[in-house]
Amino acid sequence: QVQLVESGGGLVQAGGSLRLSCAASGSIFSIKAMGWYRQAPGKQRELVATITSGSNANYTDSVKGRFTISRDNAKNTVYLQMNSLKPEDTAVYYCNADIRTTNWGRYDYWGQGTQVTVSL
Repeated sequence: QVQLVESGGGLVQAGGSLRLSCAASGSIFSIKAMGWYRQAPGKQRELVATITSGSNANYTDSVKGRFTISRDNAKNTVYLQMNSLKPEDTAVYYCNADIRTTNWGRYDYWGQGTQVTVSL
């Protein structure tokens, strides 16, 4: 069994910052790519940022220069530092991880989601 547990969401004013964390636990052998996605009301889930096991990061254009994804492989944790937040960043943010389990399976796991609300 593998779980992804997110934390760090909340309400912030435009221009403010939040830091999201996502910790993976359970029967983990190794973690490949990790990432953050978001889903706003009435919209499809979209990719925000991804990071490889070697810490190569990619971002969707709308967050480049404002968000930073990072990971701590020793803690099986991925972070998303969000600066200069805008109302359009309001969404439920989901953590995702490509995990090889101890029984040699390889699966795509999702966290439960954390709400980020940016007010004017």
